[in-house]
Amino acid sequence: MNNVHLLSEPIAPPQITKPIELYIFIDPFCQKAIQMQKIMRRLQVEYDHYFTWRVVISTNLTTLNLNNCRANGEFSGAELDISHPVFPSIAIKAAELQGKRVAFRFMQKLQEHIILKTKNIQSYSTLLEIAKESNLDLDEFTADFGSRETARAFQCDLHITREMEIDEIPSVVFFNENIEDEGLKVSGLYEYEVYVQILRELLDKELIRSPLPSYDELFSRFNTLSTEEIAEIFSIPVSEVERELKKRMLQQKIECLRNEDVTLWRVKLL
Repeated sequence: MNNVHLLSEPIAPPQITKPIELYIFIDPFCQKAIQMQKIMRRLQVEYDHYFTWRVVISTNLTTLNLNNCRANGEFSGAELDISHPVFPSIAIKAAELQGKRVAFRFMQKLQEHIILKTKNIQSYSTLLEIAKESNLDLDEFTADFGSRETARAFQCDLHITREMEIDEIPSVVFFNENIEDEGLKVSGLYEYEVYVQILRELLDKELIRSPLPSYDELFSRFNTLSTEEIAEIFSIPVSEVERELKKRMLQQKIECLRNEDVTLWRVKLL
């Protein structure tokens, strides 16, 4: 695995209570971000008692002058249809100001629309709709989207990306609880088992897998899931998962979302 190496200059992660901290570098509009999301979801389901994580937005628009896409305060009604490739990244940082869980929910919903290709997520008006779907405080989100604090948070992510010399997206940097130690950078995308093996080696012990969640617990934790993703988490055939999902759909517990490329499932909206 040639793209795994120690960072040349250790960068101290925040104080953590779990032994491992993951910095996950993604461009939310990149297809590989969807694949990384699936890997990280499974890692959370099985081993999140060993690690905490932070998503670092690493858009390739590093030369962008944020003043060109930032307003002072709220956007006016006449500007609701403006679009820009950097808007999804800014929206994620604005959502983070309402808390990590809120931002995670918003990003899941954002990626759902990316996968299904249902909306133009570069549109400001669309991002407001997604914020509403994600149960964010819309007034706060609108104000934060155009704030200096959000712009600084986004610039901070770009700074971390440069400081850690992240030259391939997605990438993951593993830190242990000893802030004196160097981080272990994994550039690019690998099979799930690679990330598990790295956790095992960093902890220097056999990992204890969490008990598998029920279907209800899985859908309450993640906004949408594909059939294949559920099959991988439960380590059962896709055909068995499809039977269970169809049964739950008939019971009006979940609903199916699909386009010509993918099928997703989510808790049925009331």
